[in-house]
Amino acid sequence: MIQSPEDLLVGIVALALVPVIGWTILRGMRGGRLPMGRTYVHREERRSVFTLLLALYGLALVAVAAISADLLLGLGLRSAS
Repeated sequence: MIQSPEDLLVGIVALALVPVIGWTILRGMRGGRLPMGRTYVHREERRSVFTLLLALYGLALVAVAAISADLLLGLGLRSAS
C-alpha cells in the first residue's frame, strides 16, 4: 500500500515524540515531579494530582505510539471505525 508523504511525516514526528514522553515519565518516577505547563507537580505535595498526571502521560504515550504505528506501518486503524 502506497502511503502519502503527509502520513509518513506525521508518523515520523509522532515516533520522535514517543521517547520524549517516555523520558518525562521516567524522570517523574525517579525525581518525584512531573511538568504541568510552566510549573511542576511534586509527588510529596499532591499525590493524587501526581498520579493522575502520570496516568495521563502514560495514556498520551500509548496514543502517540499507536498513531505512529498506524501511519508508518499502515495498520488501518483509522479506517476501522
